[in-house]
Amino acid sequence: MSSTRLRANILLAAAAWTIWVWTTRIWNILQDQHSFGFKLVHSLLAIVSVGFGAAIAVIGVRMHREAGRSARARAGAEV
Repeated sequence: MSSTRLRANILLAAAAWTIWVWTTRIWNILQDQHSFGFKLVHSLLAIVSVGFGAAIAVIGVRMHREAGRSARARAGAEV
């Protein structure tokens, strides 16, 4: 496995973890008995964090695709 593909997989894992944790967390916060301010602040944190997770996922997918194209190009050049 190339270094780029490994890094892409790490980014994708981090993105999935971030999105899963924050969607689960916000679901629990909204269902619990908290003040409106608490729910508002944590909802904003969740939105920003999920946004970062989505951005990390986009970068990871692009890196993964680029690593695949590079590997296929190297394999084609070797033939």
